[in-house]
Amino acid sequence: MPDEGRLATEVFDQVTTIARSLGVRDVEAIVSGSSHALTRFANNTIHQSVAERTVQVSVRVAIDGRTARASTNRLDPGGTREVVEQAVAITRLTEPDPDLLPMADRSDGEMVDRFDEDTAFVSPQERAEAVAHAIRHVEAAGQTAAGIYSTGVSTFSLLNSRGIFSSYTETMAHFSITAIGADSSGWAKASAYRAHELDPEQLARQASHKAIASRSPRELPPGRYTVVLEPAAVLDLSGQMFGDFSATAIRDGRSFLKDRIGKKLFGSNITIHDDVRHPLQTGAAFDGEGVPRKRLTLVDRGVVREIAYCRQSAAADGVAPTGHGFPLPNEIGEAPMNIVFAGGDTSLDAMVESTDRGILVTRLWYIREVDPYEKIFTGMTRDGTFLIEGGTIAGGVRNFRFNQSLIELLSNVDALSPAVRASGEESIDMVVPALKAHDFNFTEVTRF
Repeated sequence: MPDEGRLATEVFDQVTTIARSLGVRDVEAIVSGSSHALTRFANNTIHQSVAERTVQVSVRVAIDGRTARASTNRLDPGGTREVVEQAVAITRLTEPDPDLLPMADRSDGEMVDRFDEDTAFVSPQERAEAVAHAIRHVEAAGQTAAGIYSTGVSTFSLLNSRGIFSSYTETMAHFSITAIGADSSGWAKASAYRAHELDPEQLARQASHKAIASRSPRELPPGRYTVVLEPAAVLDLSGQMFGDFSATAIRDGRSFLKDRIGKKLFGSNITIHDDVRHPLQTGAAFDGEGVPRKRLTLVDRGVVREIAYCRQSAAADGVAPTGHGFPLPNEIGEAPMNIVFAGGDTSLDAMVESTDRGILVTRLWYIREVDPYEKIFTGMTRDGTFLIEGGTIAGGVRNFRFNQSLIELLSNVDALSPAVRASGEESIDMVVPALKAHDFNFTEVTRF
């Protein structure tokens, strides 16, 4: 990809020149691009290898208390002029927003470096060889493998007419595999900004082992059980609540934290931060208006402490913005995006060994909200659900549907493992531990 800083500067110079010719001086541009490739496999065979490169410019202007945005993937002079003209025309047709602030001024903050050249240029051959090794482990166990291996690089630059020029480049690799047996399955997934930190063969072994260990699953009655949730399950369920740690969501009455900040909602062993600079996290160290991200203590030993503020919600509450806003205009406001749980010192194996009778859950899926204030969610277990008896894995069980309050779950935690970077399917990647909790509410057995 071309030098992102030079490209962003050239595009912004064109955007501001065109805007001024239209009588507009308050301008913001986001110049983003990506180059990603993916190898997909199923039935123990690679069946797809694709690569995509994209570049986009998104222009926002402000005119007399109005603002609007237009975007294009055409960076030629004609495309740039058209997108600026569209942004100006839409803005002039928009109703004034009495809460709209002037565009952000430049504010220095500590940047992060998450670019790995080897990951940016992983070849199709390298991905194919890694996938082939993973497939062999699964195939040797008489199972069928399916999954993806993706690598790539993305850039994001934000510039405005008040002097902001914030830019971020990141590489990322994902590997996911499902091992499918006759009556069971196992799953594993990981991500990292350095591809060499992923171990596809080890992930394949994990998935295959789960499929073997969960063969001939027995059916257990629904009810409340002690559970051991692996990190991916913790991520996908707990990740459903962090959009509520938002000043805008609280103001709009759509957050379960309304009138609960400063109160103890969870167990004393639950501490959660938002920390973009954590070594296992990813993402830009500035928000959608170019404001540097601050580290937040969302939960401190069970007590809700801090929430995210964009510039507009911060001005309304008379506080400083935290750097968690999304590009304007938007209806969401802000949200923490770099969740880090403080882990414990109990290994996953030790959690199992200390459990007389319970359920070990690999992952959860199809999670939907039932009660937004008590944060009750329903969903199902999948790809490796096991009975624990006498401190050992006694075999696989049929999958359950659950109805569970997150507030209750995080109040019932008996043990936490060290936190790791985890990937799931229902939430953004986070740094989370495995956990053991009592009285998890399984409501019915599923059909698979």
